[in-house]
Amino acid sequence: MNKSYSESYKRAGVDITAGYTAVEMMKQHIERTTTPGVLSGIGGFGGLFAADWSRYRQPVLVSGTDGVGTKLKLAFLMDKHDTVGIDCVAMCVNDIICCGAEPLFFLDYIACGKNRPEKIAAIVSGVAEGCVQAGAALIGGETAEMPGFYPQDEYDLAGFAVGIVDKDKIIDNSQSRAGDALVALPSSGLHSNGFSLARQAFDVESRDLRHYLPELSQSLGEALLAPTRIYVKPVLALLQQPIRVSGIAHITGGGFFENIPRSLPAGMTAVIRKKSLRIPILFDMLQFEGNIPERDMFNTFNMGVGMCLTVAADQADQAVAFLREQGEDAYIIGELQAGEKEVRLC
Repeated sequence: MNKSYSESYKRAGVDITAGYTAVEMMKQHIERTTTPGVLSGIGGFGGLFAADWSRYRQPVLVSGTDGVGTKLKLAFLMDKHDTVGIDCVAMCVNDIICCGAEPLFFLDYIACGKNRPEKIAAIVSGVAEGCVQAGAALIGGETAEMPGFYPQDEYDLAGFAVGIVDKDKIIDNSQSRAGDALVALPSSGLHSNGFSLARQAFDVESRDLRHYLPELSQSLGEALLAPTRIYVKPVLALLQQPIRVSGIAHITGGGFFENIPRSLPAGMTAVIRKKSLRIPILFDMLQFEGNIPERDMFNTFNMGVGMCLTVAADQADQAVAFLREQGEDAYIIGELQAGEKEVRLC
């Protein structure tokens, strides 16, 4: 039985017993993420994971870290905290699969003004759900109660993922060729980027975020809080097929213009046909209400494309069909052409 308790620390604003309660409440969620490599339970000084190295000839570890950003402000306004953990996991694992890595494990960090065990457990339930979707184990984390630093009802959330890939299977764009097709995987909304602009454009602080909007088939708050789609399983499944996938871009902050070039080799331009894009109405509303130029929209938001894959031209239809079998409504949005390493919308 844990007898740790400090009345003095509690008077200063930190209730360590609330931390223990939160840990007990989150254990049921964490257990859902357990995979064969997990060697330790929650509560130790480090999370232990034994990778099955025999599956790889030259194993390379791949790591990624990120947070949820100011999307958390929507969670505060909606008082809904069980989905932002999915965003946190997604932002990390969607990054590391861009080089073909399979996520192994994840750790989170929650900093709050006041530790309310039910809220912390709700946050971690989302983290656990994201880990389940990614096939990663949640092997540790940290909850820091920081009175005076954060408002009592607010928190920040970040984390990191570690994955693995065989060295000769790393997706590094070296096999990309002019004529290759660009295949889009649809997003579930804004994901977790551009919310400083989105919050300003929609003036979220002074409107009823719970008001039902027929054009969205839900409230604006629900649309904005839609968790980031996790693409790990369908993308890894595609990489097991005899299909040349030479580049993968996760469309995060910076939109098309910043992220797609990261998946391109020198001397190659990504030509995107705007008419082929399936842009959800939420983005049209955002552009209209914020009076945002088209260039800025494509340079800030994902515009309905959460991930962009570079696929051999003669295998593009096959790739799209396979991804659709995996539950992704994939479609072709453009191709590679010789030119500057950039994105061109036409």
